[in-house]
Amino acid sequence: MNDTLHRGQISHPDWEVPDFDYVQLRPTGTKYCLVIPVINEGERLTGQLRKMADLGHVGLVDIIIADAGSNDGSTDPATLGGLGVAALLVKRGPGKLSAQLRMAYAWALDAEYKGVITIDGNDKDGVETIPDFVAALDRGVDYAQASRFIEGGEGVNTPLARLLAIRLIHAPVLSLAAGKWLTDTTQGYRAYSSRYLLDPRVQPFRSVFYRYELLAYLSVRASQLGLQVVEIPTRRIYPDDRSTPTKISWFSGNVDLLKTLLATVTRRFHPKTPAT
Repeated sequence: MNDTLHRGQISHPDWEVPDFDYVQLRPTGTKYCLVIPVINEGERLTGQLRKMADLGHVGLVDIIIADAGSNDGSTDPATLGGLGVAALLVKRGPGKLSAQLRMAYAWALDAEYKGVITIDGNDKDGVETIPDFVAALDRGVDYAQASRFIEGGEGVNTPLARLLAIRLIHAPVLSLAAGKWLTDTTQGYRAYSSRYLLDPRVQPFRSVFYRYELLAYLSVRASQLGLQVVEIPTRRIYPDDRSTPTKISWFSGNVDLLKTLLATVTRRFHPKTPAT
């Protein structure tokens, strides 16, 4: 296995994608890929990948790690390849989660995947439901969102502050923007069809999506365009001490959240083209 990183290239010069390196670790060829954005997730990531391998997901989707520059050894190419990862992308350019996702989604669409599933790399989400997202894409769904709050879903040890913020602020605000009731809008566990991501009325590959804006925008844009949207019941488990593992500071994170919600509701992220 050649685990040397190479400079990544995207064939669409008009897409704003951060500089990145990549290495292909296994042959690819599934219909959909599973993007896992990470930074220093340690054993949480490797444990999650082991679960996915044990469940047979390696043959179901190509697993793509979208790394923001981990230095804890968890994204060692040899280790990832042994756990079934097909490719490692390492962001070198500026930006946070939205930049990671722009990098990974652009790479996936360049590779002609028909859809992209995304799941956090912190081992909080129930990976046993990945086939449900594949099935949703297969039946023509354009945006499938994980939810712990619908029938069949389960939230374990969700911190009270997080629960209240989702149920009383985040979900109602984004549901208003979408014109469709959504129950678990902070979830990064979701799937998009390539048709949705490539729609000229969406244009996700813009540098305005820098921190966490892209998740909110893509949560509402599909419904606004009349595309098929569903929620899928999933489990989300926090540690027993009910702490909230996060790399976002409380103050700046909440300020960014409010700014993002306001921009989404006022349609500030919509592309400035006649197609809108």
